[in-house]
Amino acid sequence: MPFFVFKSYHPMNKFSDKKTLLSLLNKAKSVLILSHHNPDADAVGSSLALYFLIKKLKKKVTVVLPNAFPEFLNWMPASDKIILFENDKEKVKQILPKTDLIFLLDCNSFRRLGTDGLNELITNISAPKILIDHHRMPERYFNAFYFDDKASSTCELIYKFAKHLNWLNNIDKKIAQCIYTGLVTDTGSFKYDSVSPETMRIAAHLLEYNIHHTQIQQNVFDTYSYDRLKLVGYALSEKLRYFPEFKAAYIALSQKELKKFNYKKGDTEGLVNSALSIKDVQISALFTETDKLVRVSLRSKGSLDVNEIARQYFNGGGHKNAAGGQMTIPLDEVTKLFESIVQKLNL
Repeated sequence: MPFFVFKSYHPMNKFSDKKTLLSLLNKAKSVLILSHHNPDADAVGSSLALYFLIKKLKKKVTVVLPNAFPEFLNWMPASDKIILFENDKEKVKQILPKTDLIFLLDCNSFRRLGTDGLNELITNISAPKILIDHHRMPERYFNAFYFDDKASSTCELIYKFAKHLNWLNNIDKKIAQCIYTGLVTDTGSFKYDSVSPETMRIAAHLLEYNIHHTQIQQNVFDTYSYDRLKLVGYALSEKLRYFPEFKAAYIALSQKELKKFNYKKGDTEGLVNSALSIKDVQISALFTETDKLVRVSLRSKGSLDVNEIARQYFNGGGHKNAAGGQMTIPLDEVTKLFESIVQKLNL
């Protein structure tokens, strides 16, 4: 089976033919589904949707995520079946030798599996690998792929993947819930530029499965803790830095500040967009400090490409208007770097 490599000049759309994909699936008895470190709703939704689709082929399917996902996704069907590598490394190591096929979702490089060893384990096993993703510039070799960096989300691509393989009749309410959750979160409730007429048609079809779309919105966006709201208020009132002359803004939160508000994964969701919502701001950033590094989230408006900024300066990448990365230098040095970058953008 030949391998395919993506380089910076790859075409925008890359879809392996149906025969290749079905051949890999038909040969596999045990399938492993992976997504990126710090998984979000699109990562979890796409992984679980594919989990249910492949289960219908009578395969053994396992979903492994590098670390925990936000608590507001615990309601999702089969979320309790997900194995977290950070908590159960030995179990994952036992599964890998028995794995016949690997899917990497919402993740353009195995490096995004994190630094705890999952990356090395996956790259060193011989099982064929399939990429399904919408991030720009995938960096690794795969046996097959379903890739489109114009898609709104990986959940949109899971729907199209099912259509590509004539599996749409296999979609049920659980699968529709999972796909819809990734659609609604990765599109900002259908307000981002990535939303296409096809995105809306997919959402409309999913509603035909009698999913409770209002409840999904409430589960994802209206289950915040009191501490989380206090953190948001503090971040906006005390930590928001605005540079009108550079059309930029950012929020930087230290580990000490996060602990003060009993931070839990997902509590800073949306903060970077709040900074971008200032009328004249064209680029925003959120910096959050952990034990080992500083996480970077970047957002932009219009033609400003934060994917390129993330790749060049912050060891990351993503989309044109939404990207991220991480740095191992102190928090104050990261913010100074961002300030120096925006001064050079001439916005």
